[in-house]
This record gives sequence, structure tokens and C-alpha cells, in this order.
Amino acid sequence: MRTIFLLIFFLLFQGELNMYAQVLPSHPRILMSGGEEIEIKEALSMDTLWTGLHRNFLKECNNLLNRPLLERKKVGMRLLATSREALRRILFLSYAYRITGDEIYFQRAEEELLTVCRFSDWNPSHFLDVAEMVLGVAIGFDWLYTKLSADSRRIISEAIMTKGLLPAQDERYNWYLKANHNWNQVCNAGIAIAALAVYEQNPEMCRSLIRQAVESVKLPMAEYAPDGAYPEGYSYWRYGTTFNVLLLGTLEKVGDWDLLPALSSGFMNTPYYYEQMVGPTGYSFNYADCGDEHGLAPVMFWFAKKTGDLSLLWTEKSFMQKDKCSGYLANRLFPLIFLWGRNIEIDKIVPPEKMMWIGGGITPVALMRTSWTDKNALYVGIKGGTSSSNHSHMDAGSFVMDAMGIRWAMDLGMQNYESLESKKMQIWSNDQHSERWKVFRYNNYAHNTLTINNKLHDVKGYACWKSFIDSESLKSATIDLTTIFKDELLFCQREIAMVNGTYVVVRDSVKTDATKQALLRWTMLTRTQVREIQKDGFILEQDGKRMNVKIKSRNQVQIKRWSAQSGNSYDAPNPNVVLIGFEAIIPAGEEAVFETVLCPEQLVY
Repeated sequence: MRTIFLLIFFLLFQGELNMYAQVLPSHPRILMSGGEEIEIKEALSMDTLWTGLHRNFLKECNNLLNRPLLERKKVGMRLLATSREALRRILFLSYAYRITGDEIYFQRAEEELLTVCRFSDWNPSHFLDVAEMVLGVAIGFDWLYTKLSADSRRIISEAIMTKGLLPAQDERYNWYLKANHNWNQVCNAGIAIAALAVYEQNPEMCRSLIRQAVESVKLPMAEYAPDGAYPEGYSYWRYGTTFNVLLLGTLEKVGDWDLLPALSSGFMNTPYYYEQMVGPTGYSFNYADCGDEHGLAPVMFWFAKKTGDLSLLWTEKSFMQKDKCSGYLANRLFPLIFLWGRNIEIDKIVPPEKMMWIGGGITPVALMRTSWTDKNALYVGIKGGTSSSNHSHMDAGSFVMDAMGIRWAMDLGMQNYESLESKKMQIWSNDQHSERWKVFRYNNYAHNTLTINNKLHDVKGYACWKSFIDSESLKSATIDLTTIFKDELLFCQREIAMVNGTYVVVRDSVKTDATKQALLRWTMLTRTQVREIQKDGFILEQDGKRMNVKIKSRNQVQIKRWSAQSGNSYDAPNPNVVLIGFEAIIPAGEEAVFETVLCPEQLVY
């Protein structure tokens, strides 16, 4: 048995050892090898949209030439904004130099590199700051290597070593190695890519850091199982997954693809999750600490090439066509679209076929729609999961809804972290009694879900799928919320259904304990106007369109509005937001069902 184990171990790692036994490719070797510039320029010149994108990108590079050089300015405990802008500037300018050969881009990129390399440190106490900074510096060092003077190479490589790679070996800072979320992906990508950039300086240390990153990143990659849903939500998907792919893509360039972490079905299915997370309004399903903003994701082009499925780029195509991406040039990784997207013909990008997507895992998600081409299509997203996962809110059972080009049911999303930390709020614990749950946007009172007896959701509870239907006339997903209310109800289940592609039904079934009654609160957030409140429902209105909301139940309901402003000094304001719904008392030992019908109505004047 021992012999078999050793043989398996040898077979798994012999390729990795061979990779480091051979000489690494010369600079540039990170993401874009020498000579690829010609291929990129030729590919981009074949399509007017690509040509326009590239022209707008170079305009932004010209804008960077006149910006003041960066200073080491922290915001609260973070240097992250500076690190991200350094990454953006260095990546933009280094790419512009390689593509155009214009000295002005090289000179400014070198200035940016030397400026940040002279910082006292890159703030290792918040290691994301180091990871993003060292990534930018490593790419600049590698891409400009043959042009940099010996003195500049020395200064930059020493900074990568002392401010990046050495702190990554300090146990005070490298806790991310055992994390299963975006920190792991971002930090391991930054450190491993930096180690590849300066590999010749200290092969043994760099080899150890690369191996460590490859092994460690398997933890968050496992979180995509089984279907590709990302526990931390839409915005953090773009963050963590992009850096994960940066690591994979870089290692692929310098070694053997077979040596990298196995690409599980969960990981390779995750772009379908991301694509389905954007509704026809262009707003994302922004559960957890995410904003509802949409944005171009260059990493989707990597997935499209790997899977051969260009329909993954349907939403990205619409973003690209809006002002030729001029609104997305703040994206620090924007140039990756040219690396990963070249040779993709925009005209061959077709709409996806699936109108419903279901994902399990840590944060189960169901997403359904009536069309990919109609901006007025019906769209619903609902989630389950737990409040104990990273960046989560107390939002199990919460949903969003688009219809007639309007988001009728919304999620407030994240609040700026520094705005809370500066007021001494301890928001990074997910314990039941954490101060995190005092924040209005984080708790269940301000989500499109249920609250029982005015209590917080149970952080140890987990809402999982019970069933789902995907037919032409009915699309539905049913989630079990029982453990979320384990001390308040014997049973709780929510089904959300899209009926005949015309309206939505939210069906809540509950059962109380024989010893106590329950006060059920049903809430929905919206930025639309409340046109009318009725005995058994309410009417929302915006832009000449209405949403009729009716509640059907044997139990008496009371329609209510609550303030979306908490009054707490630490809570962010929520202007123009309405919190509306109903309350009902369920007697002890009884079952109750509440069917809430949301029916869109186009008004004719």
C-alpha cells in the first residue's frame, strides 16, 4: 500500500518538478509572451468594434500621462485604493507600450513603478493591498524588463521581494492561505505571479511560493461546487474568479496546463452563473456585500475560449457596444479583454438558450427569465444559503425581480466598509450577536424575505433547495427555510414561480409550534412609487408602468410600510427606497400559506 501511495504521489508531482527543473521562458512571460503584440494588433484590426475599444483604451492611457504620481495614502486600515490604481496605471501603460512601441508610455510606466517601489511598505496588515500592488509591479517588471535599466530592475525586483514575497511568508499576514474565499484567490495570484516575475532572484523561495499558491487556491476553487454558484455573490465573483484565472493563465504560459489545479465542473460552469446573474434591466442580483452595478468582465472571454461557448459573452457584448466600453475604463484589468478576447468575432456571439439556471452549494441560487433579447422581459432571482459565510447578509429566501425594463424588487446590497469601520462597528464577525447584524443593509429586516417574531435569522441555519420546475409554462424553485427560523417555526418553505412568462408568485408555507403563535413579516424593497395600498395588496408605479401585488391567504394580513432609513448614525442613507409588505399572526399549532402575486401591467393613457 505504501508503494502504491508513493507511486501516485510521484505521478501527481513529477510534472511540477519537471517544470521547475527546466529554464523558465525569458521575459516577458506573464500572460502575454514576446511577439504576441503582432497577433493582437492584427486580430483587433479585423473588427471595427475591437478597433474602437482599443482606440478608447489608448485615449485613457494618454489621460494617465498627466495624472499626479501616486502617494502612499491609506483610507482607514487600507491602502487598497492606491494599490488598485497602481495596478491599473502600470497594466494600462505597460500594455500600451508593448502594443504601440511609444516611448512615452514606457517612461510613465517606469515612473509609476519606481514611485510605488519607494513606498515604505505596501501595507501587509491588510494583505489584499500587497497582493494587488505586487501584481501590478510584477507585470510591469516582466513586460518592460528588456527596456528597463539595470538600476530600475534592481529597485523593482528588490521591492517585489521585500514588500511582497517576504511578507507573504510571515504568519502574521498569510492567513489567507487557509481561507476559502476571494482573499485566497487574490493574494495567491498576486504572490505567485510576482514569484514568477523575479524567479531567477531566488529560485528556491519563488518555487516554494508558487507551489504553495497552487495548493492553497484549491480551497476557494472547491467552493464553486457543484454547479458554479459563487458564495460571495456577483461583485466578488468578478474579483475572486478573475484573479484565480490570472493565476491559472500565467502558470499555463510558463508550464504544463496539466500541472495546475484541476478545473472541476463547478469551476468551469461558473461563467453560466455569472451571466445569468444580470437581469434584463442590466442590474445584477446583488445579494451579500455586492452592488447592483453591472460591468464588463474580461475573464468571461477566457471562459468562452476554454469552453468554446460564445453565448457566454452575450451580456459582455451588450456592455462592449455601449459607448465602446468608455464607461468601463476604470476597470484596472481592462486590457485583459484584448489578451483573452482577441480572435473572438463579435458577430458570432449568440444569445444563451437557457432561461433558467439553478445552482446549489454554500449559497444556492435560482435565476429565471423569459427572454435574453427583450429588455422588458420578466426576470427573477432567489437565493438560499446561510448568514455565516463570507460577506453574507441575513437574506436567505430573498429575491429580486425585473419586468417591463424596471427593477421592481431590489436589494440594497453592500455598505462601504470604511463608513462602518470608522464608527467602530465590528462588522467582520458572522456570529449571531455580532454588531454586523445591527447594520440595516445586512439584517433580514431590510431584505425581500421573511422575518418571524421580529427576530434575526439564525446564522447557523441553511436554506437549501427542495425542488424546482423548468417548463415553458412554469418555472419555479422551492427553498426550505426551516432552519433559518428553527426556534420560531416548525416548518417554513418559500416557492417562487414564473407563470406563463407573465407574472410571478411567491408562495410561503409555514407551520407554528403548538405552544406559541408567530408574527410573520413579509418585506420587499423597491425604488418605485407606491400608487395605492389596498386591503389585500398594493400597487407600485413607475414610468407609466404598474406592478399589482396581491396577497392570497386564509389568514388575515395587514399591509404595512416601514422606513428604509434606520436612524442609526452608522447606517448609510437609502434615498427613494420604499420598504413595503405585510404582517400576519399565525396561531399556535397551525399551518398557513401566503401567496403573493406580482403582476406587471403596462398602462395605456
